[in-house]
Amino acid sequence: MNKQPVALMNDEKEILDVEYPIVEHFYTIQGEGAHSGRASYFIRTAGCDVNCWWCDVKESWEEEGHPVMKVSELVEVVKESGAPFVVITGGEPLMHDLFPLTKALHSLGVQIHIETSGSSPLTGELDWITLSPKRFKKPTEEIFEFVDELKVVVLTNKDLAWAEENAAKCPEGTTLLLQPEWDTPKSIPLIVDYVKEHPEWGISLQTHKFLKVP
Repeated sequence: MNKQPVALMNDEKEILDVEYPIVEHFYTIQGEGAHSGRASYFIRTAGCDVNCWWCDVKESWEEEGHPVMKVSELVEVVKESGAPFVVITGGEPLMHDLFPLTKALHSLGVQIHIETSGSSPLTGELDWITLSPKRFKKPTEEIFEFVDELKVVVLTNKDLAWAEENAAKCPEGTTLLLQPEWDTPKSIPLIVDYVKEHPEWGISLQTHKFLKVP
């Protein structure tokens, strides 16, 4: 299912020639959230205007200095990998118009998942949208009706209140997850106690860090 209707580009070559700044791309295992443990091809775009201080990929914040890849090149590496599932992440991937990339990837028959703060307009043909909202740069209101998974990074009680504020805007049936910040272990008992009291929420862990996979 395509989450966001967008205007079609008529020229297939035009789509394949569109370029994106790419920090990295690789076939791996999704390490967190509802699709944790799933074989996935990760495409990490460059550029971010959110800049979380706990971000573990700060090199993705600036667009400059990263290689530029055409949609045709990205489609080819995904095809060669045999991956059934593609995760587009960042940086903040919605700083880019994702329609050309997602349109072309769907021609392979893969499912497409985006992980986003939702702070920029929603674009693209997307099968699963994970919203990870940040208090210091709020999501656009338009994204909430399309959210499949709400994943909130928790450091303090303020983040739990922020999680509930965003959950109230999501569709019924949205997967609700709280994730401890990796370097803030004191958030773990906070989350555990909260989920026990509010069982509509679950816990997301960064299992790829435990497994030491990229």
